[in-house]
Amino acid sequence: MAGKNRRLSASERRAQLIDVGRAAFAKNGYDATSMEEIADRAKVSKPIVYEHFGGKEGLYAVVVDREMDYVVRRIAEAIASGSPRERIERAALAFLTYVKDHPDGFAVLSQDSPSAATRGRLSSLLNDLAERVGDIFAASFKEAGYDARTAPIYAHALVGMVTFVGRWWIEVRKPAIEEVAKHMAALAWMGLRHL
Repeated sequence: MAGKNRRLSASERRAQLIDVGRAAFAKNGYDATSMEEIADRAKVSKPIVYEHFGGKEGLYAVVVDREMDYVVRRIAEAIASGSPRERIERAALAFLTYVKDHPDGFAVLSQDSPSAATRGRLSSLLNDLAERVGDIFAASFKEAGYDARTAPIYAHALVGMVTFVGRWWIEVRKPAIEEVAKHMAALAWMGLRHL
């Protein structure tokens, strides 16, 4: 383990600032998070944060991109094989596992983004996430011989369901996410199986 007084390399400092920024944005939202707070939490000067990200917007963009990439990768892995119902359940479980294991990242993605805050609507980030998941669903459906045109429906339904169920689950932490994913897949399957 590194000594207390060892200086972090540029890449280690950048990773630290991303972690600190994610936690601050998750706790306070974008607008209420300041560069001073991020610098204080990281125990660095503000110019160090600006040097790495150019400003709060740059840091926020990196945090969001990393979280979205992570979620999309997990969902892509989850729906790579199986029947349509299995794919839905695996995708729900992958997203719920993200909610459980990365609550700060989930909080950032499920809050109103800066551009949406004034319009008071659901985060534009979730719409962006659903579009990316839709692309993954479309490729997976096409490869499996299913109608790829339905992929955006499944992707938006998944992101919407998991976001609201995930917000509820974070508060109660029960039942187990595997059981929650089964129920969500059953609901989706009962309603969507005839499409």
